[in-house]
Amino acid sequence: MKTKRNNITTLEQFKDKNYGKRGNAKREQLEAGYENFKIGALIHEARLEKGLTQAELAEKVGTTKSYISKIENDIKEVRISTLQRIIELGLGGQLQLSIKL
Repeated sequence: MKTKRNNITTLEQFKDKNYGKRGNAKREQLEAGYENFKIGALIHEARLEKGLTQAELAEKVGTTKSYISKIENDIKEVRISTLQRIIELGLGGQLQLSIKL
């Protein structure tokens, strides 16, 4: 027996309904928070791929384990200059930024 799935809501529909359309202050705050969360998650994943502990990454970058933990857990926002050091010095990668208009 097939079940109709007409009541499924996409993530975009959920955000539109509960936070308003893009451009709305509440929605923009949500989106900005997501970007910070995503950066922390990406750093966490890359650190694990490199086999580094938070303390080892912090030592390579010249910061503290606590600071790395706060970035990874979306407690603290990271400055672009610090993000660049984490990516380049700590993880051996290259930071690439883009602007979409």
